[in-house]
Amino acid sequence: MSSSAYRYLDDVATADIAFEAEGDSLEEVFVAAAEATMNVMIEDLSALSPSQGRTIDLENTELDMLLFDLLQELIYYKDAEQLLLRITDISVAEREGAYLLRARAAGEKLDLHRHEQRVDVKAVTLHRFSLKRTGDGWKAFVILDV
Repeated sequence: MSSSAYRYLDDVATADIAFEAEGDSLEEVFVAAAEATMNVMIEDLSALSPSQGRTIDLENTELDMLLFDLLQELIYYKDAEQLLLRITDISVAEREGAYLLRARAAGEKLDLHRHEQRVDVKAVTLHRFSLKRTGDGWKAFVILDV
């Protein structure tokens, strides 16, 4: 998988943080969006030790909502378990009119001494949320409520 590509967008929303994520494949854009979401919360993602793992299985009839669900799942783990996760492996498949996602994620509990926090992400918003095929891959537009 190639390196994740994302960039933050200024002047889009005042109490929120917006970003675009790109990838050559669906899997790459999903990983890029997940990385951007985590990087909003933690300054240095490389400081996260992959000491705890989780498998994430999601299903949705809409591809963009599958991405939405993945990002919400990462926020859920942060809120419910103080667990900061990065996607290590992911697959997206279509079967019988639904999209199925299986991801493996690894990370660790938030450690205030080692993890420089940025802002607390409360949720992914549906406002302007999009996932589109482009000429050379996929692009997502996401606004996070902080």
